Amino acid sequence: MKEFKVTYFFDEEHYIRRFIHMESQEEAEELIQSERGRYISFTDSRGIYHELDTRNVRVIQLSEYHRVDKSKKK
Repeated sequence: MKEFKVTYFFDEEHYIRRFIHMESQEEAEELIQSERGRYISFTDSRGIYHELDTRNVRVIQLSEYHRVDKSKKK
C-alpha cells in the first residue's frame, strides 16, 4: 500500500492537506476525481475532523508521499 499526499488549495495562502493509502497513483486519482463537487470528511494526523466542500477548491495536488521516520535521525 502506498501513501499519497492530497493538498486542497483555496487560494495562495489557504490549504488543507490529507493523506490517503491506496495501491497505486491511478487509484488515488480515481478517488480524488470521484469526490469532485461534493462534501468529503476526514480526520487528519493530528486528530482534527474536517468537512470540505470540494466545489470551493481551486487546485488539488496529489503526490506519492515518502514518510521519513524522524525517530531514527540524530
